[in-house]
Amino acid sequence: MENSVATANKSRPRNTVMSIVKGMAIILMVAGHAEGGDMLVRFIYLFHMPVFFIAAGYFFSQSSLDDPWRFCMKRVRGLYFPFVKWALLFLVLHNILFYFGILNETYGNWKGGVTHPYTLHSFFQRLVHIIFSMAGYDEFMAGAFWFFRALLITSVGYLLLRLLLRHMFPGIGVVRASLIICAAALAFALFKIGCGMRIVTVVQGGIRETWGIFFFSFGVIFRALEPRMPRLSWWHAVAIFAFLIAGAWLEWTGMTLTPALLTVATLPVTGILGFMLLRRIAQHVDRRDNVLRRTLVTVGEMTMCVFVFHISAFKLVSLVKIWWYGLDFGQIGCHMVIHDYASSDLFWVAYTVVGVAVPIVWKMAYDRLAAGVRDRRMSISKVTENG
Repeated sequence: MENSVATANKSRPRNTVMSIVKGMAIILMVAGHAEGGDMLVRFIYLFHMPVFFIAAGYFFSQSSLDDPWRFCMKRVRGLYFPFVKWALLFLVLHNILFYFGILNETYGNWKGGVTHPYTLHSFFQRLVHIIFSMAGYDEFMAGAFWFFRALLITSVGYLLLRLLLRHMFPGIGVVRASLIICAAALAFALFKIGCGMRIVTVVQGGIRETWGIFFFSFGVIFRALEPRMPRLSWWHAVAIFAFLIAGAWLEWTGMTLTPALLTVATLPVTGILGFMLLRRIAQHVDRRDNVLRRTLVTVGEMTMCVFVFHISAFKLVSLVKIWWYGLDFGQIGCHMVIHDYASSDLFWVAYTVVGVAVPIVWKMAYDRLAAGVRDRRMSISKVTENG
């Protein structure tokens, strides 16, 4: 697999438990974007994005410290290039979507903000931001794209910090070095939030990248200690679930752009516990080769296309909701979903299913078509050579 959260060496055996973890996390992300009720959304946001950073750290190869350039180039190919490709696609499509009414200036996000057609100047300004700062993407059609930038900065940042620690303390172990980085990231988050400081060279101020380094480091630690860890019992899993429910009820926050000081104390706990809960469930699912297991493994190995296209897929459900309630067609432009009745109906379930399934089915169909074209070309080439 080569997507935004996989850095495993090809020599390593396939880790289906982690694929299932990522599959559940991406489903939760889509459900959170589907506005399935305040309590559900708060619960999901406590841990779903930290899980992806933990998974990325889990697959960090220690050999990357000896060949950092190769690691950085792999991250660029796996995160920067896809970001630019898909961000440019939605940039080009933006005004076209306005022409057909799929985007409009009447209906917007739940905070009341709307989008506008791009002028020639704003088009090129966004183009520059996309290429040089991994920003400028279409917020209404590519709202989850911040993750690609955050994971790229997180991955490279962790690598540089590890190299620095190895230079300062030769022979330092994996766990000890990663614990130091975890502590430094936590201290820096506290400093940033307490002082209201922004990293001006990082779009959105760098708070998500700071958290990303913390959770990435934890993923490295977890991988190193995993063989010595006892299996989490179901009683522990239930206790974790109850704790996360309490955190949602208390309105603790996730990886938001405007966290409170309380977040420094709560997010590391909820992020790690959420990962542990999903991993325990994944271990249980992985025991039997059935439809559920195969589905979650497939979803977990195709998170890239879900990140890119789930908002576009939402529009299909929005069309049905408009017909169901007799709403103004312009509401298809709502971001991310139609807000009317969202807190009381079950359309969030349909949004979640379609938001996950349609991008994956599209990707599988495209891959099959591309493979058929390649096979046909190879057959023609062989016939030509033998002719």
